[in-house]
Amino acid sequence: MNLGRISVKRIFLLVSGGMAVSMLAICAVFFAVTGQMWVLACGMILTICALVWMFLLMVTFSKRLSVFTGELCQAMDQMISGSGEPVRAADSETLFARISYRLSRLYGIMQENRRKVDEERQELQMLVSDVSHQVKTPVSNLKMVTDTLLSKSVTEEEQREFLKGIRNQTDKLEFLFQALVKTSRLETGAIRLEKKDAPLIDTLAMALSGIVYAAEKKNISVTVDCPEDLCLSHDGKWTAEAVFNLLDNAVKYTPAGGFIRISVEQWEMYVKLSVSDTGKGIQESNQAAIFRRFYREEEVHGEQGVGIGLYLTREIVTRQGGYIKVVSEPGKGSEFSIMLPTR
Repeated sequence: MNLGRISVKRIFLLVSGGMAVSMLAICAVFFAVTGQMWVLACGMILTICALVWMFLLMVTFSKRLSVFTGELCQAMDQMISGSGEPVRAADSETLFARISYRLSRLYGIMQENRRKVDEERQELQMLVSDVSHQVKTPVSNLKMVTDTLLSKSVTEEEQREFLKGIRNQTDKLEFLFQALVKTSRLETGAIRLEKKDAPLIDTLAMALSGIVYAAEKKNISVTVDCPEDLCLSHDGKWTAEAVFNLLDNAVKYTPAGGFIRISVEQWEMYVKLSVSDTGKGIQESNQAAIFRRFYREEEVHGEQGVGIGLYLTREIVTRQGGYIKVVSEPGKGSEFSIMLPTR
């Protein structure tokens, strides 16, 4: 017999019937042995009393079970709708109190998961909005140039200028997509930073190789002050990417004939890697915002870039247990400092 499929009322009826039959059978045995009618009468009275009390117990239990299921359903409805946390029972020893406690924990987990989903949804909406905004301008320029080439007769020299414009816009789109891929792979955990002991000077050389030509073109002097024997536990490839982003910005916003200095200091718990320049500087009110994804100051929109380099740099440094800070003043240049833990 599967007790899980039998109602509570039927269980009480079966128990009550079995108890009555058992008591009557015992009374009959005692009556047969003694031959006294009072024994049979007492047995009948006891049986009736037991049945009455069983009936009262069944009614009371059914009502309490009905209240319990009602409270449980109400608590679950509140959890489903998110209208409020399940009310905990005052008596912690009751079955409902134990279930209510577990429902409260489950509700907390559900609310946290719901909050994370909402944050991820908002972040995804912002990302889509930012990407569409970044793609809109080069795509519009490409359409305008191609429409001009298709609809008008142009000279060979004009064709070359138009093609150069197309190449510039496609380079911008390629740079944007590469930056997005790098950021996405970091954020989703597709790539995990692997810290290994390696000379920091090699990482700096890797970063410098990407800006040497641009710095020479603008006649910008670049100096490096780093101990050659300084080894640090870090991810060389991604740390070089972070430093390159700082150097790339320094070259972009430093006027021709300027100066860029890279210095490394070893502290007790951190290694401080600083990139300072003699560029335009950053207003104090904007220094917190520059690390946001796709953020660019109004006055630098003419420069090439999409505003993702500093965001990516901060992500790389943070995931290695470090942090980044900036000291800058308009007209006096900027100094970005990467702090990487020594252990």
